[in-house]
Parts: sequence; C-alpha cells; structure tokens
Amino acid sequence: MSREDFEAAVGEGLDMVPPDLARHIDNVVVLVEDEPPPESEDPDLLGLYEGTPLTERGEWWAAGSLPDRITIYRNPTLRFCESVDEVAEEVAVTVIHEIAHHFGIDDQRLHELGWA
Repeated sequence: MSREDFEAAVGEGLDMVPPDLARHIDNVVVLVEDEPPPESEDPDLLGLYEGTPLTERGEWWAAGSLPDRITIYRNPTLRFCESVDEVAEEVAVTVIHEIAHHFGIDDQRLHELGWA
C-alpha cells in the first residue's frame, strides 16, 4: 500500500469519529510515520498518542501548549495486515484507539470495549 493510500485510510478512520464526539477533539494533530521511534519499546507499535488528555487539562494547559500528537505507524501496520481491507480496518481501529486516549480512556477500558 502506498503512503498516499495509507494516509487516505487514516483520513477515513478520522471520518468514522461521530461528529458529536469530533467537535470535542481539541488541539490535536494526526501524523503518519513509517516506523515508531528507535527508542520505542515496541517496534510493532501501530499508533501512539502523545499529549495531555482532556480529562487532565486544567486552566494552566491552554497557556502556550503545543498540539497533542497522534501518530499512526505505516510499516508496522502493513506488516501486521494481510490485505488492503485489513489495513483499512486496522487503521480505523488504531485511529479511534488513539483518539480515545485523547479523551482520557485507558488501554484497559479500550480492550473491554473492543478497541484495542
């Protein structure tokens, strides 16, 4: 899958976020990288949320804060999946999973909900 097609799949994953929920996403950038950073504990990491979840933001947060980052990793996803359809499905799950972290939902709860 080309990078352009993968980025389009990420866009489609973002489009799956219900509008009522999407309007609460605040100061977040979504990026695509080929591989997780070398210092990552998991070379097969599919996505990563870096930032301050909405549930932890106080009045101090807005003063000059950089955007939170959601990064979706292309090559681990392509290694994990066996078809284009599977890539699209996994990307959508990963995007929703990382957005959930932005809303303060932890991995345990995401597993319970089937978004892990």
